[in-house]
Amino acid sequence: MSSASSISQPRADAAFHAPVPLRRGWRESLRVWWREIDKVLLGFIILIMAMGTAAVMAASPASADQLSTLQVRLDEFMFLKRHLVFQAMGLALMIGISFLGREDARRLGIVVGALMLFLLCLVPLIGFEKNGSRRWLDFGMSLQPSEFLKPGFAIMVAWILSWRLRDPTLPVLTFATGLMVAIAGLLMLQPNLGETILFAGIWFVMVLLAGVSIQRISALVGGGLAGLTAAYFLYDNARHRIDSFLGGGTAFDQVDLAYRTLLAGGWSGSGLWLGIRKMNLPEAHTDYIFSVIGEEFGLLICAVVVLLYLVTVCRVLIRLVDEENLFVLLAATGLIAQFGGQAFINILVNLKMFPSTGMTLPLISYGGSSTLAVCFTIGLLLAITRRNPFLERETPGLKSFFERKEERA
Repeated sequence: MSSASSISQPRADAAFHAPVPLRRGWRESLRVWWREIDKVLLGFIILIMAMGTAAVMAASPASADQLSTLQVRLDEFMFLKRHLVFQAMGLALMIGISFLGREDARRLGIVVGALMLFLLCLVPLIGFEKNGSRRWLDFGMSLQPSEFLKPGFAIMVAWILSWRLRDPTLPVLTFATGLMVAIAGLLMLQPNLGETILFAGIWFVMVLLAGVSIQRISALVGGGLAGLTAAYFLYDNARHRIDSFLGGGTAFDQVDLAYRTLLAGGWSGSGLWLGIRKMNLPEAHTDYIFSVIGEEFGLLICAVVVLLYLVTVCRVLIRLVDEENLFVLLAATGLIAQFGGQAFINILVNLKMFPSTGMTLPLISYGGSSTLAVCFTIGLLLAITRRNPFLERETPGLKSFFERKEERA
C-alpha cells in the first residue's frame, strides 16, 4: 500500500505544484532507470572500455610512428586522445539510449537499420576506398554503414520473426532470409567477407532460437556451406583470405607477425611502452590490438580480456532465461551475438585460428564509427533488457506461441 502511494504522489503534486514535478520527474526517471537497468552488464562494459583505453595507450605510439612521414611527424598519443573523445561520446550515447523503453528502442533500431541499409546501397556508388576496400562514406567524418547496420539488423530480424506470435502462417523465415541475402550481397561488393560471416552468424543464431524445424536448419546449414564453397571458387576476396590463412601471402605474414607479437611478452608482458615487435605490426591500434595487449601486458591479461567478453555474453543469456517476450528474447540474443561474435573473431585472427577479416575488437580497438556503433548496440541491449524487479512478468504471448507450436507438431 505504501509503495502504491509513493508512486502516485508525484502525479498528485503535478496537478497543483508546477515547479516541483519537473525536479521530481527527472529524479524519478533516473531512479527508475537505475532500478531497472542491468547494472552488472553495465559494469562489465565500462570495465572493457577502461581496458580499451589502456590498450590504445600502448598501441598508439606504434601506429603513429608507422603513419608518420619525413615531412609530417604525428603525435605519438594522437590515437589515444581521439579514442578518449570517441569513448566519451559513445558512453553518452549508450547511457542515453538505455533510458528508452522497449518499444522506443525497437522503433529506433528499425529506423537506424533501414537508414543504414539505404546508405549501404550507396557505398558502391559514392563510397571511398581504403586498404583495398570500399566500405566508407564521407560526411565530414568517415562513416561505415555496416557498423551501425549490425544492431539495426538484429532488431529488424527479431521484429520480423516475432510476427509469428500474431500469425503463425506468415513466411517470417523467408523475409528474414531475404534481408540477410540482400545485405550479404552488398557487403561482398565492398568486399567485406568478415562482416558477411558475422551477419550470417547473427541471423543463424536468431533463426535457430525462433523455433525453426530441424529440417529447415539442416537446409540452411547446407546452403551456407554451399555458399561458402562457391565463394571460394567465384569470389576472389574469399579465395585470397582463405589461401592466406592456409599459408602464404601478405595477409598471412601480417597474422603471423601478430601471433608472434602476442607471444613475445610471455605470461606477464614486457611492460607498458616497452614492446618492440608492435612497432612493425600494421594496424596495431585496431585489428591487432589484442596482440599488443599480449606483448605489453602479458598472456594473463589476454586471458582476462577473453574471460570478460565471455562473462558479458553469459550475463545477457542468463538474464534472458525466464524472458517471456519473444521480441526481447530474439533481439537481445542477436545483439549480444553480434558483440561476442565480433570479439571472438578478432581474437581468433590474432591467434592464427581464423582468416584475417579487418574486424576490430569491440570497445577495445581504436575507432570512430566502430566505437559509436558498439556503444549504440549496448545501449539498445540495456534498454530492451530493462526490468522492474518488483513486478512479476505474466506475458502469455511466448508461452502460448510454443504451446500452439507443440499442438501443431
